[in-house]
Amino acid sequence: MTGKTVFLIGPGFIGLEVLAELLKDGYQVTTLVRRQEAAIDLKKLGVETVLGSLADLDTISTTSASSDIVIHTATADDQPSAEAVLEGITKRAAAGKSTIYIHTSGCSKIVDQSHGAYRSEKIYEDDKPEDIDALPDSAFHRSIDLAILKSRKALGTKAKISIVLPPLIYGVGKASGRLSVQIPTMVTFAIKHGYAGYVGAGNSVWSHVHVTDLARGYLTILHWMEQASGEKVLENPYFFIENGEEHSWKACAGEIGKALHKVGKIQDPTPRGIPEDLYGDVFGEWSMTIVGENSRSRANRLRALGWKPVEKPSLESLHEDEIPALLLKEG
Repeated sequence: MTGKTVFLIGPGFIGLEVLAELLKDGYQVTTLVRRQEAAIDLKKLGVETVLGSLADLDTISTTSASSDIVIHTATADDQPSAEAVLEGITKRAAAGKSTIYIHTSGCSKIVDQSHGAYRSEKIYEDDKPEDIDALPDSAFHRSIDLAILKSRKALGTKAKISIVLPPLIYGVGKASGRLSVQIPTMVTFAIKHGYAGYVGAGNSVWSHVHVTDLARGYLTILHWMEQASGEKVLENPYFFIENGEEHSWKACAGEIGKALHKVGKIQDPTPRGIPEDLYGDVFGEWSMTIVGENSRSRANRLRALGWKPVEKPSLESLHEDEIPALLLKEG
């Protein structure tokens, strides 16, 4: 048992996998939950809960101030909740107590403007933070990350703060049974419209990671932050977590087409481009950013700490896990 207290914000697809790893390692975890039913289920696992949402900033700030570790996995796009965490960490620092904070950003931040026309040669590496810092302030998730970096600088060694940037996450959560968003949305689109589609020209690629490998990555980062000095943590705020796989959006659509054709859900497995007037059935105005551009990353820092992916590859998981789960859901 570590005896250390963790405040986990967002016990969802990522968060429940991280929670399972935290409990294995003996951490005392408190989570923010919106529903009493969810609180009852979590309490059965030995998890403390506080009822509330991301809008309950006083609750988030107060609980952060009383926790040794805060991990935010709810969303990369809610700045008030992240700032409430930082407020609690600042209060804790004023009392002479240090906090570890791991914030979840995302690799939409490093997308280009290829619109799927080509596979980019640009690869972002987490041991080269200057490339990430050079991103425009208008980049996806960037405004929140900048607010965190500002507080990180002000707090100095009084807190240890890192930002995790997951790529395309796949797999069925072992702890939750839940699915991710990007590829499952493409599957749902294919079932609805009768063909496997891709946004833009389909040639752009994203890095991938299985959600359980991702969760283990969070724990590897946490353990490093616990033993590293405050000065060492301040050297670089960023961690990528990817498994070495990269697939074009057209290739992903092709695999979706094969799988759905095999079970009789679509007549033609051949993938084709999605017209813009149907983007509302993918990710609306954000469709190109989320499932159309390039986003290539390398988790050099994490691998140097000994982490390595062990879960099944992305396309194998698509055929064996995600599509069967979605078909079951569809009935």
